[in-house]
Amino acid sequence: MILVLGFGACQRDKEPEGILSKEQLSALFVEFYLAEARIGNTTVVRDSALQLFLPFEESFLREKGISDSVLRKTYTYYFSNPSKLEEIYDAVIDTLSLREQKSSQPSPK
Repeated sequence: MILVLGFGACQRDKEPEGILSKEQLSALFVEFYLAEARIGNTTVVRDSALQLFLPFEESFLREKGISDSVLRKTYTYYFSNPSKLEEIYDAVIDTLSLREQKSSQPSPK
């Protein structure tokens, strides 16, 4: 009985086929946040900013070969697994913080 429960727990920890890995999703989120920040630094109103972001998002996903169905399945999986989603956001925060530190350092002469 214990063996069966242990095997079931291992199966639940494994991501299903056809979704983005934690690393892929965190890299995707980083790109989206950076694009949103670039658009947010302009003097465009919110509705117009959204109109600028949506084509970028579609183009980026197409370039990376990520279909709507894969993205939807990925979001559904990770949003129903909050601990894994938290790991993804931790990685995104770490990546963005590191990039901010690097960009604020004076360039060597």
